[in-house]
Amino acid sequence: MLRHVTATRYIEPLTTGGSVPAVVEADDLGTYVVKFTGSAQGRRALVAEVIVGELARALGLRFPELVLVGFDPVIAADEPHQEVRELHRASAGVNLGMDHLPGAVDFTPEAARTFPVDPVEAGRIVWFDALTANVDRTVHSSNLMIWPTLGTVPPRLWLIDHGAALVFHHRWESADPAKAYDFRHHALGRYAPDVRAADAELAPRVTEGLLRGIAAEVPDAWLAAEEGFAGPDDVRRAYVDHLYARVRASAAWLPTDFPTGDELAAEDARRAERTRRGRPDWLKRVPDLHGKPGAAQDWSVHLGGGTGGKTDRQGGHGG
Repeated sequence: MLRHVTATRYIEPLTTGGSVPAVVEADDLGTYVVKFTGSAQGRRALVAEVIVGELARALGLRFPELVLVGFDPVIAADEPHQEVRELHRASAGVNLGMDHLPGAVDFTPEAARTFPVDPVEAGRIVWFDALTANVDRTVHSSNLMIWPTLGTVPPRLWLIDHGAALVFHHRWESADPAKAYDFRHHALGRYAPDVRAADAELAPRVTEGLLRGIAAEVPDAWLAAEEGFAGPDDVRRAYVDHLYARVRASAAWLPTDFPTGDELAAEDARRAERTRRGRPDWLKRVPDLHGKPGAAQDWSVHLGGGTGGKTDRQGGHGG
């Protein structure tokens, strides 16, 4: 069951994502990245975060703990940006927090060239994304973090940010549990993901009872306004029915066609060349930065050097 905590100290907003979450400290002395109910993505994104995140944890995938965070905008009264203050005012009450992973860094295309990922682990993550219709874990936007980055414990991949998953809930009337998605450019496609082994291992564990328990974690207020449903329980039932039907239809959507690392590099080179040819002559003399990844994000800076968070359990991260 999701724990309830209360935000006691506002640290700062994270402006790298469209939802503008904020790093806060809570009354359990934990540090969380809070996603707000008043964000432009809407409450469906928070519903997806809860259902997909808790399902990931239930299946043994590494995903930071989620909590329900009581947020009073008063604690962020000194926030200098008007738009952010307005977001906070629109989000008073219960919001969603993700445990912070201090010092975690992005799994970038550069990191993918050298970071070891077992085909079995890659297969489990790709399978999970296919099940939950998560179209936002691509080569250039992985929503994966590498953590820990210090100490003797080897770094591992952690899943984050599932607000763009469960895309079917944007059009319930046409939701198809057997629909296949294009995962050829999945962030882990270069690792020869063994999705068939993942299907054999994980599909039997996605039971109707498990899905009912996870759907029950979503606050009523985040489901109450869903058009076409009588109330929150009807919406929960729709999520359970769709995901349970989808896992039983895995033969129809199981992704198996992944380009190799060399093929991805060749495609990037062709894309860069097309971009170069399309430039006007004067612009061709400007250095071509196409395909260069942004600098890796070190989230420890948001805690004054990465020493914040809990001392006896994992820290938290979200974006």
